Amino acid sequence: MKLSELLKGIEVKNSYEDVEILDVTQDSRLVTKGSLFVCIKGAAFDGHNVAQQMLDNGAQAVVVERDLGINNQIIVDDTRSIYSFICSNFFGNPAKKLKLIGLTGTNGKTTTTFLIKQILENSGKRVGLIGTVQNMIGDKIYPAKFTTPDPYELQKLFALMVEDGCEYCVMEVSSQALAQGRVNGLRFAVAAFTNLTQDHLDYHKTWENYFESKRILFKNADVAVTNADDENGLKIIDGLDFEKVVTYAVNTNNATYVAKNVKFKSNGVEYELVGDSIGRCNCPIPGRFSVYNSLCAASCALALGIEFNKVLESIAKSQGVKGRIEVVPNGNRDFTIIIDYAHSPDGLENIITSLKEISKGRVVTLFGCGGDRDKTKRPKMGKIAAELSDFCIVTSDNPRSENPSEIIKDILVGMEGITTPYEVVENRRDAIEYAIRNAQKDDIILLAGKGHETYQILPTGTIHFDEREVIADIIGSLD
Repeated sequence: MKLSELLKGIEVKNSYEDVEILDVTQDSRLVTKGSLFVCIKGAAFDGHNVAQQMLDNGAQAVVVERDLGINNQIIVDDTRSIYSFICSNFFGNPAKKLKLIGLTGTNGKTTTTFLIKQILENSGKRVGLIGTVQNMIGDKIYPAKFTTPDPYELQKLFALMVEDGCEYCVMEVSSQALAQGRVNGLRFAVAAFTNLTQDHLDYHKTWENYFESKRILFKNADVAVTNADDENGLKIIDGLDFEKVVTYAVNTNNATYVAKNVKFKSNGVEYELVGDSIGRCNCPIPGRFSVYNSLCAASCALALGIEFNKVLESIAKSQGVKGRIEVVPNGNRDFTIIIDYAHSPDGLENIITSLKEISKGRVVTLFGCGGDRDKTKRPKMGKIAAELSDFCIVTSDNPRSENPSEIIKDILVGMEGITTPYEVVENRRDAIEYAIRNAQKDDIILLAGKGHETYQILPTGTIHFDEREVIADIIGSLD
């Protein structure tokens, strides 16, 4: 592809030779002969510092945001903001051939995207999915490294979806992806908001930055779907223009779609979905948050023109998502083991509260907090777990470069003065074994934090760690 084609729609400040480009990258490790290297300044590495080296390694040209005094440089105002446009041009602007549905919020994005995909597919549509657990094109599964991939991988996925005949792509859009411009240039048919609670402040630094990054999604959408029960649900769309705004709620009647007469069961939730039509919604995923997730999914589908009864029928057929309130086989013992990705204060509160509503015995919460992340969450999560659970086991999550015992100390600060009994077992495998060996009849053992992950990031490196395998091994040793 000619360099001029890659730079179409981008303001360039200097003249350049219109050479042939074979690939595009912002990663210096991926530069090959004929590449275009985009120099981006990150927190720890500035691509501008290796621009000449990349040319020496075979790059045809480098994109920079200041004059480096080297040959074959393309000067622009902001390399990060235009990288997604370059990647889109490289793959033939595939997103323009898809109806994009983007979801943002602290919790609920993964389950809701899966629900939307299932509703659309049940209506005869071919759908791609991009998210935390996995990426999908129809039934084909592709591994997911990030909730929202970098622009090159994102545009590559879009291109594969178009090639496969997909009409829709439903995707999770993270606050970091929005702040970093990974979805710059995309136009969303529907942008949806789930909720907003404390998370990722290690990256965004302030609540205001976190909120404003989420808001970016709605500046580039035709239809907004938002949670009227969340205090930020209407703020996030304030002052923005849309073809249509759809709201959903449980606690207020002043919304487009309202869930009424909600019933919680051990195998799901039921409620009356009230809007232009009224129908009974049965979602086979237990928990209070499942009301909001299914309500958001239904609102998005209805905004896209899917028939009301088809939406209800599809939700009733929906399947759970790996690592989201996932019931794990335990050899038919008289207690239940559940894995959930809850790793924020609000996420932990939601899952424990939901389990308390359906439990016959104790709710035993096993949890930790991630290292190199927002430290202010730790005592808050400790307090929530201690106040809501019947027994807690404090352990390690992904400590990364931090000492696990220091993270646990931060968690325990929030548990001070609360009478709920707890045990500290730093090694996560040992903690799971402790929980299982000390389980009582009708207990629900909640393993919070890891969810779909099959690894653990320790100070010494990343190891394979799949809680399903750990549980099976421990249960097997009891036989």
